Amino acid sequence: MSIEIPYDILRVAGEIHSKPNRAVVATAGAGAHALAWLLGVSGASRTVLEAVVPYGPESMARFLGHKPACHVSLRTAKEMAEAAYIRALSLRDGQGPVVGLGCTATIATTRPKRGEHRCSVSTWDEDGTTTYDLKLAKGGRSRGGEEEVVSRLILRALAESSGVGLELALGLLDGEDLKVQHDDRGQPLRHLLDQVGSEGKGGVRTVTVHPSGKMSADEPARAPVLAGSFSPLHHGHERLAQVASEMLGTPAVFEISVVNADKPRLTETEVRSRLRQFRGRGTVVLTQAPRFREKAYLLPGCTFVIGWDTAVRLVDSKYYGGHQGEMHQALTEIRGGGCRFLVAGRLDEGVFRTLADVAVPTEFADLFAAIPESRFRVDVSSLELRSAWESSKGKGK
Repeated sequence: MSIEIPYDILRVAGEIHSKPNRAVVATAGAGAHALAWLLGVSGASRTVLEAVVPYGPESMARFLGHKPACHVSLRTAKEMAEAAYIRALSLRDGQGPVVGLGCTATIATTRPKRGEHRCSVSTWDEDGTTTYDLKLAKGGRSRGGEEEVVSRLILRALAESSGVGLELALGLLDGEDLKVQHDDRGQPLRHLLDQVGSEGKGGVRTVTVHPSGKMSADEPARAPVLAGSFSPLHHGHERLAQVASEMLGTPAVFEISVVNADKPRLTETEVRSRLRQFRGRGTVVLTQAPRFREKAYLLPGCTFVIGWDTAVRLVDSKYYGGHQGEMHQALTEIRGGGCRFLVAGRLDEGVFRTLADVAVPTEFADLFAAIPESRFRVDVSSLELRSAWESSKGKGK
């Protein structure tokens, strides 16, 4: 069944479809007309990778990966846009530009509402995040009228993110004020990923991602540092970070290297997906340093919080090509960076192993300190937790 689309919408939607941007659009509470307009204009398959309507609370929680504090808010719209952007990265063909759009709204229904009628829209693309916040004049329109305003705002936001120069009127009433804000929060991450292979020399060396999602380049991190892949982040990681913070008197941070000594580099999709686990839970430092001697160069003065098994590898010459001198050189460089290690015990074949079971060379004994078993012991392995996590992700599809 065909739908009647206003001429100004036809023009804007057609221009959006002529641009290279591919989009995932997520709307909740309103915005159905925007999806119909986008899909009803020729060329939609060049733009729309996916349209999602996480309307119910459980659907929204699955889409975001957590339950939002408030369903209709700028924060939730930004989180929806980020989730849509990550989804778009995974769905696109090639390396063309993508955009994630999130909209959450509360508009007129068949029963009176005590609260405001409003909508929050956000786009997330390679240039940053743009948010649109609009409070509607309560009682000024029917539900259909409010739906049209929200849908026009979605189309305008997508057009602006795609570089379309046409202005789309929203039909605002007196007293209604649209607030727009842009944040180029993604630049440090892209700069770091773009220079993988430069070994941290020049350009952006580290990216610190705060619990709010804010990113900053080359921010000092003189703190306990828990390095890992965090695929997934689990309670053992968080408990270990808490214990290290208590012992050292400084909040711990997590570190993820975007390159690995034995695996392919992480894609932007993978990095952003892992970062979302830390939203509101912890600070993450991104590096391109797979080995501790490289981490020490980028994060001087920090204490690395590691497990028994990692400590064993650190002092075993077979992990340095069989060269004892290379292992000594690596530990010397780590010491030169003012770094040291705090070692947690691990269960190994039914035996709880600690720093006392690690053959640390005498001349480097000062680099290592133990976390007492009485303060930290988690016997579930990361492999078991990862398997459970992958299984739960599969059930949620």
